[in-house]
Amino acid sequence: VAYKIATGIDSFALLAIPFFILAGQLMGQGGIARRLIDFANVLVGRYPGGLAYVNIMTCMLFGAISGSAVAAVSSVGGFMIPLMNKEGYDRDFNASVSIPAATTGLLIPPSNVMIVYSLATGGAVSVAAIFMAGILPGIVMGLGLMIVAGVISVRKNYGKGVTFPFKEGIVRFFVAVPALLLIVIVLGGILSGIFTATEASAIAVIYALLLSVFVYRPSSLE
Repeated sequence: VAYKIATGIDSFALLAIPFFILAGQLMGQGGIARRLIDFANVLVGRYPGGLAYVNIMTCMLFGAISGSAVAAVSSVGGFMIPLMNKEGYDRDFNASVSIPAATTGLLIPPSNVMIVYSLATGGAVSVAAIFMAGILPGIVMGLGLMIVAGVISVRKNYGKGVTFPFKEGIVRFFVAVPALLLIVIVLGGILSGIFTATEASAIAVIYALLLSVFVYRPSSLE
């Protein structure tokens, strides 16, 4: 039994999970998550209940990098929930938005649970194949959460929305481009077969560290 337990977890692919979680923590501490929030605010923050949309969209973007619901709710929810509380959103509503929004990272690749499932099948289901299968359900789940959050926001008059000038929207987009490129690098590399999920996770850690230290960290201290 001890031998089977030891050999069962002796898998190179499992290294992807702690690496992706570490990348998510680097994103939260290094200012990357904040740039994704700012970018999402430009796209959907103008509508009633806009902060709820921002919360959900950012969790979807965050999940496309970290693959971890825990990392998403700590990094994104840790910033968005106090902000929503400050803007007059109900505390129960804020928690109810943040928690399921973070779980979109379990569907949108690179999902950690999908990596475990691929290993549990003995390689019968490839990581790339199950990642591709999770993209559409993850997006549909995120859109469904937005619809429900929007209906509740309108009924309870949560948030009036903020409209950003066109110039500021462009600036926020370009500031977020390096963070968005991380999604392209991770998912594009895995789905195209350039590197494995484990290699992608290591690249995500290095890229997130470089962004945090040399690109975003100085301005995040302002």
